[in-house]
Amino acid sequence: MTSVVFMGTPDFSVPILRMIQEEGYEILAVVTQPDRPVGRKRVLTPPPVKAEALRLGLPVIQPEKLRNSEELLEIINLKPDIVITAAFGQILPKSLLDAPPLGCINVHASLLPKYRGGAPIHQAIIDGEEKTGVTIMYMAEKLDAGDIITQRAISIEDEDNTGTMFEKLSVVGRELLKETLPIIIEGKNERIPQDEEKVTFAHNISREQERVDWSNGARNVFNQVRGLTPWPTAYTTFQGENVKLWSVKEGDSVTTHTPGQVVKIENDSFEVATGDGKSIVIYELQPAGKKRMTAQDYLRGTGSKLAIGDQFE
Repeated sequence: MTSVVFMGTPDFSVPILRMIQEEGYEILAVVTQPDRPVGRKRVLTPPPVKAEALRLGLPVIQPEKLRNSEELLEIINLKPDIVITAAFGQILPKSLLDAPPLGCINVHASLLPKYRGGAPIHQAIIDGEEKTGVTIMYMAEKLDAGDIITQRAISIEDEDNTGTMFEKLSVVGRELLKETLPIIIEGKNERIPQDEEKVTFAHNISREQERVDWSNGARNVFNQVRGLTPWPTAYTTFQGENVKLWSVKEGDSVTTHTPGQVVKIENDSFEVATGDGKSIVIYELQPAGKKRMTAQDYLRGTGSKLAIGDQFE
């Protein structure tokens, strides 16, 4: 029986961990990030992978930082045949990369060499990509730079956002790893070096990236909002207050209004001008200090005085 140490943190990683267990591999330990405070009340909350590992009765290791830690020695001393990571959140030190006889492999949510880094799904949608996918790769000391073993692509539809693509790609990653692991164990897998000339990066989303620039075209704004939904969420400002945008679509209006100005108000939505003379229709938003709401509820309440020509910044 092949022994595994699994390393992962968010919901994306959970179906992958579950598959490894169901396929009968011996999971020696699950390594994940420490519990973190969540929500306004800052309730200490375990990461999804820890919750699943405990449900499965698996031992859990939670290093704050893996490098030079006691936990690192503990993992190496388990002597797993292979280490499998999926959105773990830390770069593995060389001492661990070199330890398992079958190596350390990663389930990465992009078609490498595109979108190395911590936010590949967000960035693919923000950039307007028509497809993305999952790469099973060997890990290297450099971020997401190891040899490719297998890949699988799927389409990004206009109805998709980061949340839906996380769910889809988690399933793709689970199935691709299920097919790939036996090939690795048998020593029959490919090792395809990444083309360094085609490398792009998807670093963790910055606060600056979350703010909508209305001088961009409607398609770009649409991609930005859905690429940041449901987290960390795009925002704009209105009368000095931040407003989160949850659901938008490209509008049919052609306008000469200044980008950011309201150009149409309907019963269940309103439209804002963008930099290419088109508009964005806002269906769901969240004013500062308020709950997420439909545009219809907003226009009946907080936004009841919204008027054509009002400016979003």
